[in-house]
Order: sequence, then C-alpha cells, then structure tokens
Amino acid sequence: MWMSKRRVLFLCTGNSCRSQMAEGLVNHFLGEEWTACSAGTRPVGFVHPLAVDVMTELGIDLSDGRSKSVDEFLGVAFDVVVTVCDGAAEDCPLWLGSGRVLHIGFPDPAQATGNQVERLAVFRQVRDAIREQVLVYLERVGGEND
Repeated sequence: MWMSKRRVLFLCTGNSCRSQMAEGLVNHFLGEEWTACSAGTRPVGFVHPLAVDVMTELGIDLSDGRSKSVDEFLGVAFDVVVTVCDGAAEDCPLWLGSGRVLHIGFPDPAQATGNQVERLAVFRQVRDAIREQVLVYLERVGGEND
C-alpha cells in the first residue's frame, strides 16, 4: 500500500544551524517516510559554514542551502512542527499553522567560542544530539496510525 510522506518543519530564529542540520538529517536518514523543511523567524541569510562542515562528515550536503523565513511556509500543512531553540534566552517562534507542535531545544552552536577545533566540536555535539533525539521521535511518530 502506498502512503504519502509525512511532513516536518523545523523552526528556530536564524535558520542557519540547528534547524538546517535537523532538516538535512531527516531528509537523509528518514527520507523514505518524511520530508523535512526548516525556517526561521529572522533568517540570517546563509547556512553557517561549520554546520555545512559537520554535516558533510555524515555525507549530507548543506552547501546549497539557504536560510528561509517562516513566512514561506504559511498555509503549508505539516504533520509535525519542531522548535529547536534552547531556553528562554532565545525567542522560539510560535507556529500557528497545522500540525503537532513539539519543542526539542538544543544550544545554539553559532554561539560557540574558542578556536576552530573547539567550535567544530560544539557543532558536532549539537548535530549528534539532534540526530539522536529528533530522528528517534519521528521514527516513533511515523509508526503511529493517527
């Protein structure tokens, strides 16, 4: 029996790191069941170069990505909308459209300090946490019959 893919939207503020990595991970690892998109309330206009680097390590190419405004997705139906901002220090966007809304917060790797090696380590930690938490959640939700 053929079923259409479920759709997930990842939201954050700048749409340059966390939501981009989440979109790439889902489309790469769960692409048969899910279509992922990402957006921000104040898109910065680029995908962070270190996010591109750490995703390339997994064979996922974000180099052609762009940060998108949440306005591009108004009226689009999603099964799940995930906000990925971490904590009250950042203004996580509010989604008023359709879909189950979930918050799974991650620290902003763009705020990492130190040398290149130290900053890359933070990006990898956030990437791996997104992979572990978000993919497990979507695999579970994908198995539900609702």
